[in-house]
Amino acid sequence: MQTGNERGPRLVAEDILSTIVGQSTGTTVVHVERGHLALFATAVKDDNPVHRDPRAAAEQGLPGVVAPPTYPFVMGNFGAYPELQTGDGPADNPMASILGPLMAKGGMILHGEQEFTYERPVFAGDVLVGTGVVADAYQKESKGKTMTFIVMETVWTDQQSGDVVCTSRMNIIHRV
Repeated sequence: MQTGNERGPRLVAEDILSTIVGQSTGTTVVHVERGHLALFATAVKDDNPVHRDPRAAAEQGLPGVVAPPTYPFVMGNFGAYPELQTGDGPADNPMASILGPLMAKGGMILHGEQEFTYERPVFAGDVLVGTGVVADAYQKESKGKTMTFIVMETVWTDQQSGDVVCTSRMNIIHRV
């Protein structure tokens, strides 16, 4: 009789991968705040005043303080106040259910790639709804090791208009 452990990490991971594509990673509502934009700009060493000062933004023809280009990476962690949430997300931690079975086999998790596609800039005062999903999952062999790639995608829409503001795609790598 063969058990999952006797099949090897690649076959077990393939079984897991076939079930996670399309799985929700949750819905998050955020209120984009000027102070958070300024703190993030400082953290990434972006000294452009349009990320801090509404007068500087206006001088550049912008309607308000604008987020640095990589801000959507952390957007779900800033301004996601409990009273804003819709309750549409999974009841448990969706990332644990996706990565847990892979981590049970050992190895390490790496952040492999990040991509942002903008329809318009993110501004202070925006209320955005982020809807996340596992967009893809696949494996590659490298130097005798199996690498599992999980592509997470979050589409951020303007809560008032429903228009897409930006899409963030992140590639997480599990290496055994």
